[in-house]
Amino acid sequence: MSRTNTKAARLSPVLKPWPVLGALLMLSALVSVFWSQGLAARGLPDFTELVEENSSAVVNISTTTDPQSSGSRFQGMPFDERQFEQLPPFLQDFFRGPQSPFGGSPHSQQPSRSMGSGFIVSKDGYVLTNNHVVEGADEVIVRLNDRREFKAVIVGTDPRSDMAVLKIDNGDDLPVVSVGRSQDLKVGEWVFAIGSPFGFDYTVTAGIVSALGRSLPSENYVPFIQTDVAINPGNSGGPLFNLEGEVVGINSQIYTRSGGFMGVSFAIPIDDAMSVFRQIRDEGSVARGWLGVLIQEVNRDLAESFGLKRPRGALIAEVMEGSPAESGGLQSGDIVLEFNGESVQRSSDLPPMVGRTAVGESARLTVLREGREMDLDVEIGRLPEDGETAASPEVGSNENSGANPLGLAVESLNDEMARAAGVDGGVLVSGVGQGAAYEAGIRPRDIITEINRKQVRSVDEFRKVVAGLPDNRAVSVRIVRQGRAIYLVMKP
Repeated sequence: MSRTNTKAARLSPVLKPWPVLGALLMLSALVSVFWSQGLAARGLPDFTELVEENSSAVVNISTTTDPQSSGSRFQGMPFDERQFEQLPPFLQDFFRGPQSPFGGSPHSQQPSRSMGSGFIVSKDGYVLTNNHVVEGADEVIVRLNDRREFKAVIVGTDPRSDMAVLKIDNGDDLPVVSVGRSQDLKVGEWVFAIGSPFGFDYTVTAGIVSALGRSLPSENYVPFIQTDVAINPGNSGGPLFNLEGEVVGINSQIYTRSGGFMGVSFAIPIDDAMSVFRQIRDEGSVARGWLGVLIQEVNRDLAESFGLKRPRGALIAEVMEGSPAESGGLQSGDIVLEFNGESVQRSSDLPPMVGRTAVGESARLTVLREGREMDLDVEIGRLPEDGETAASPEVGSNENSGANPLGLAVESLNDEMARAAGVDGGVLVSGVGQGAAYEAGIRPRDIITEINRKQVRSVDEFRKVVAGLPDNRAVSVRIVRQGRAIYLVMKP
């Protein structure tokens, strides 16, 4: 008994039971803590039954590519050679080694191999995965977790969404995933993935939905699901499940500076994936809706200048000649606020909405023009495939353009386009060929306002500045792209 308690006992015999009461209170507190921890533990998801029920329909996909037809030793892996060189040496040795599931040395004449994941969506053997998992493959093997193996045929691919549809035959009693609805996902919701990272089959990782409708520079027609689920090379093409055991996405990409997982993963929404699947299965190709406009984000200053109470919508910087947008009456300077009744909060919201719309279907757009909202009906066209002309002039094809050793063709920027882009002068890039400009990241429809710290307001000024550029020395180039000014470094 402490000195304080002894003194208290001498003063008042009534307080003698205090040590017992204190012990009871302490015991009660401990019980409360453990009880609370137990409740918290019960509130966390248990994935054991979900994994047991769904892993049978998840498949491992391995491909073989002959050296003559192999374009890259990084197939099936969501990072390029530059990122590969940033991996720790022991991981580089793992990937280069003869036992690596991703292929050996780049100079090896042995067939290269890659590995990824996928899942079965129909009893007749259709399998979904990523395009980069099977791109260029001469042989595709699908392996189930009961160790059955099947040769698969590539039914079709869609590089724009990084999707591929495979078909396996002679499979009896094939397990099939339950397909959910990605449009019902909420930020903060628990999700989990099953895949084969680094060749470790049927690895389960879990996390939450971090964001929805992410637009990535590589593809703005896919509103990606962002999660913090651990995704690594080999997970590509695998399913993302919700807590109902339904597939809500296809794991496709990661953001990384090291080649490995850094807490940011992206999945193709299953609603979009199933639309692509049905088109490939039924039509053999994918057709997306197309407006034919160049858009940019509406920032605070633009919103104020256009009479919006807050930044929202997609500002049309340019309407392409002969496009559905031109036929439907859209103009540069219009701000698209709604598309078929769906609110357009950011410019990145519009491309997926248009892309999901059937070609030839009429869509109603609510736009803000000169401070007044108005509705326009536009018949949606078909998005041109890669390699098809989409109102982008070839390098040097425009008589008024400026061709130069940088590989650039530029043309004058009219006042309307300058106002829409928020710039005071500049030149519009109409084409980019091989050269210093392309390597620096300059692309068609960029607006160049400065080169080597010298302002560029016209084609003539552009030619003079380019003619005076130093050889073999890096120079800065300021461009405006979709309303954002950025500096790039170019070495002529």
